[in-house]
Amino acid sequence: MVDIRPLANVIGSLLIFLATMMLVPALVDFWANLPNAGDFLESALISGGVGLGLRIATANADLSRLNIRQAYLLTVLVWAGLPLFACLPFALGAPGLGFTDAYFEAASGMTTTGATVIVGLDTLPPGMNLWRGMLNWIGGLGIAFVAMIFLPVMRVGGMQFFRTEGFDTLGKALPRATDIARALLAVYAGLTLLCIATYLALGMSWLDAVVNGAATIATGGFSPADASFGKYPGAAEYAGALFMLLGSFPYILYARMVTGQRGAVLWDAQVWALLRWTVYAVASVTLWRVLTSDMGFEPALREALFNLVSIITGTGFFSGSFAGWGGYSMAVALIVGLIGGCSGSSSGALSVFRVQVAWAAVQSQIARIQSPQRIAPVRYAGRRVEDEVINALMLYVTGYILILGMLTVAMSLAGVDMISALFGIWSALGNIGYGYGPMLGDTGTFRDFPSAAKWLMTLAMLLGRLGLLAVLVVALPSFWRA
Repeated sequence: MVDIRPLANVIGSLLIFLATMMLVPALVDFWANLPNAGDFLESALISGGVGLGLRIATANADLSRLNIRQAYLLTVLVWAGLPLFACLPFALGAPGLGFTDAYFEAASGMTTTGATVIVGLDTLPPGMNLWRGMLNWIGGLGIAFVAMIFLPVMRVGGMQFFRTEGFDTLGKALPRATDIARALLAVYAGLTLLCIATYLALGMSWLDAVVNGAATIATGGFSPADASFGKYPGAAEYAGALFMLLGSFPYILYARMVTGQRGAVLWDAQVWALLRWTVYAVASVTLWRVLTSDMGFEPALREALFNLVSIITGTGFFSGSFAGWGGYSMAVALIVGLIGGCSGSSSGALSVFRVQVAWAAVQSQIARIQSPQRIAPVRYAGRRVEDEVINALMLYVTGYILILGMLTVAMSLAGVDMISALFGIWSALGNIGYGYGPMLGDTGTFRDFPSAAKWLMTLAMLLGRLGLLAVLVVALPSFWRA
């Protein structure tokens, strides 16, 4: 059996941290003389009490070593369990959501998906909008740590390729992981503060700048306005696109920059591929829109840039009338949303790295068919990719497409039209948050989806966030056998 005491101890600490964070929006609403402050305090007491109880009950747990099975289980418990407590303010206070909607909103925030069921964001208490942005920011930071420390060792989806670079700390005392976490936190916080300052300079209010800044760097997409970035047309869209891209770069590169490797980001193969593909997508959609409508070049470029960057990075902000641009624009959006941002970031979907290696593997196989005696190893960024990595990666890509199809069918059986179902699962599984389809037409949110469809989307969010296999492995009976 898996020893769950260290895991319970870690989760207890995280719940205490979460309860402490709830005091920030409580103070904001208290300062505004709003009753929502009491709801945050009640949520903090419940979360902190459970967390303290877990810490006391597992005080003798050995936290110095974690094995692979514990790592799998911990990642699943954290991302599925913490939303149970993060959703309390949504259920107890404004907007007074039911459990399904409250959990959906919290899971969407912590997985940095950004899909919402709340209508009337502009009239929410400021503390509630701040809490939504904080969930994005906390989730993005947690994902960064998991992507750098756990996934390479857990060999999820080909991520073991980064193991030699991603700090082999599992199963040992974790001094180096602590150093990495400090460097990551410094860069993550620095980028967030720079983004907030930029938004303030461009005319956003303090609340809007803080919430949007936190959600931008985390590629989370929770905005304090129903119109999202449509509320801030112009320069803020260009700034948002820039910071969304920065948030979708591999976090390990930022850690290297802090340790002195200043050019790490500039020469990374994933970064250049992401930028190149983004330019192709934006240019084609802008040209198509200019040629097929009376829209001017600058508005077409700005809306295409902001919305496509938001989709490929898995952020979920939107602006203007992009969703009404027609079939070609949404087809390009669907493709770039399947690709996603860089591996090792808070972006979701397949990821640039997996698409690059999968394409290289296809090319290698074609070369072998043409010349059976030819040796054509798969290479990435000058390094040979081992068969073990390729097999794991291909399993991930195949599983991703299969789960996308199966959950789309399940959504349609739950009463959702096929277009809304496809884009709903595409949005949730890729942690994109960008909705499209007839069922989103009235509100632009997922509020009108049946409860069963919302739980399917929540499952897709967790599967996409944890690399599919981590959740499926824990569900196997063999995982629980000694």
